[in-house]
Amino acid sequence: MTSATYQVTGMTCEHCVRAVTDELKNLRGVSDVTVALSPGGQSAVTVISGAPLTVQAVAAALDEAGGYQLAGAVRLAAEQEGMRR
Repeated sequence: MTSATYQVTGMTCEHCVRAVTDELKNLRGVSDVTVALSPGGQSAVTVISGAPLTVQAVAAALDEAGGYQLAGAVRLAAEQEGMRR
């Protein structure tokens, strides 16, 4: 099992938490998602999966959930990963 925590922007309420949790749980191999909501700030989203997820897959799931975004350096890594493909 792998655990990774991402800082996510744009989350403001429990509806956001449910949307993000549902989309991330749809990713292959994800067994659990927990969110420490920080309304209007950077929320900590922890994903437990059978194998490491690509940053691009996590970023795409967040976007699908409602336009939420990875913060800082992780966001840049997702963009660079997308450019290489």
